[in-house]
Amino acid sequence: MDKQELALFQLCDSNFPTGAFSHSFGLETYIQEDKITNKETFAKWLKVYLSEQLLYTDGLACRLAYEALEKKDIDTVWELDRKLIVQILPRETREGTYRMGECMVDMVKSLYDAPLLSTYQQEIDKKNAFGHSAIVFAIIAHYLAVSKSTMILYYLYSSISSLVQNVVRGIPLGQTAGQQILRDFQPLLYDVVRGIENLSEDDFGAVAPGLEMAQMNHERLHIRIFMS
Repeated sequence: MDKQELALFQLCDSNFPTGAFSHSFGLETYIQEDKITNKETFAKWLKVYLSEQLLYTDGLACRLAYEALEKKDIDTVWELDRKLIVQILPRETREGTYRMGECMVDMVKSLYDAPLLSTYQQEIDKKNAFGHSAIVFAIIAHYLAVSKSTMILYYLYSSISSLVQNVVRGIPLGQTAGQQILRDFQPLLYDVVRGIENLSEDDFGAVAPGLEMAQMNHERLHIRIFMS
């Protein structure tokens, strides 16, 4: 791992202050319905979330945004920002996503003097963009000259790492079990990266209906510890 990759990996820390610890993205619904009760049932859910929702939305958007930046096609980056948000049907998930995105823009902008991040912040302030972590990741990876495949891998790892930490609190699950899941998912992460590299732009937005329904139902839960 070189210095640029290490700099990007800092953003993958589950303690990086984006607000991800407040969001379960429908996971809490499955926990309250007793569909996720242990390490095995969570791993089954996480596999679907990674290989369905993340692959066709955030992961593919990371790749497309990075490719647009290579072509200096900034308008496509802003269009991807809009598509990422408007294709999220569940209200809580949609609002939580762009809150995390705004927070990440602000935090990363304080760490790196990447001009496009400042432009992104201005577009958000003017309501011309929403703010999404996948777009921030692509911008800073391109700025640091980290390879596209490494960027996608790190983003996916960051996403599932946050969910593992949340399920440790939500079930609850032991920290050891959480780390075992992250270890076991390493081969799948590489498979999903390869899948993303072979997708077309037309594949963007395909999601699992069950995940969306759980995200919609979350706002009607009587007791919850997560915002989405």
